[in-house]
Amino acid sequence: MSTEWNSLSLDSLGVLRARGADVVSFLQGQLSNDVALLGPERSLLAGYHNPQGRVIALLRLVQLAPDDLLAILPRELIAVVVQRLGKFVLRAKVKLADDSAAWTVTGLMGCAPPAGAAASAPASAGGVPSFADALPATVNGVTRIDASLALRLAEEPGRWLLVSPLAQPPPVSGCSPVGAEVWQRLAIAAGEPQVYAATSEAFVAQMLNLDALGAIAFDKGCYTGQEIIARAHYRGKVKRRLQRFRTAVPAQLKPGDDGELGDGRSFKVVDAAQRTDGLCEFLAVTTLGHVDAEPAGGRAPAEGAPLSAEWLALPYVLPD
Repeated sequence: MSTEWNSLSLDSLGVLRARGADVVSFLQGQLSNDVALLGPERSLLAGYHNPQGRVIALLRLVQLAPDDLLAILPRELIAVVVQRLGKFVLRAKVKLADDSAAWTVTGLMGCAPPAGAAASAPASAGGVPSFADALPATVNGVTRIDASLALRLAEEPGRWLLVSPLAQPPPVSGCSPVGAEVWQRLAIAAGEPQVYAATSEAFVAQMLNLDALGAIAFDKGCYTGQEIIARAHYRGKVKRRLQRFRTAVPAQLKPGDDGELGDGRSFKVVDAAQRTDGLCEFLAVTTLGHVDAEPAGGRAPAEGAPLSAEWLALPYVLPD
């Protein structure tokens, strides 16, 4: 079965640029992952936390040079992150800036069409875009394609970010454009958390499954929020975690929404994507454990009323 290739401009994401001789050591004391592991062929997902261990923002880090790093995160949070990180620069040789105007961020997807779908024309003469063989094969891998940096986000279906200088468009020739809702649904199916202005500082790191996603290094030195995050890891089971759901009745949800599930558990929405049938697929932080959704025709999500939703499995295992 041939692979269909799609792309879309991710205008909601921006670029924070951090550079200088001390950039790695500086970020090592601020972010949850081991920044020293970052390299020309390896990206990292890391959390930036407040002293209480709550996530201010999630950053996908990629290296331009050993002393020149890019962080991909929602544009709406970049100014806040630059300001807060800037308070700790002091004498360190580090410059932080919102560099979004100099870059474009593109989403790329390569996946097999659904069973029974009509066959489509090949994206290029060889059946795949000319650059496909140059894409990184492993999750968090990075390769350069022309002037763009390509970093892999997910295994199956394959998804990548292309970070390209504004003057040199991403190499997406042969890809068909797709709507943002398709990308959003795939990210939710993959259990990928995101932090927005509405949810900044709402969740402790493990509530977003950052430990399951390799975004926390428990064997590194101290960083902001480390004490709380380490205590949750070593001294007790995390009782509230990010989980995946689909509403059983038409509903509209957005990050930061609070509610109650049909079984009485409270939840807070991390991310959500609308479906064409009116249902909503969403990630939410709630108490571990799940029950089946109410039968069709169950209660609709009125103000203050429980939300009828079906629990869906995540594609990764949560720590015990």
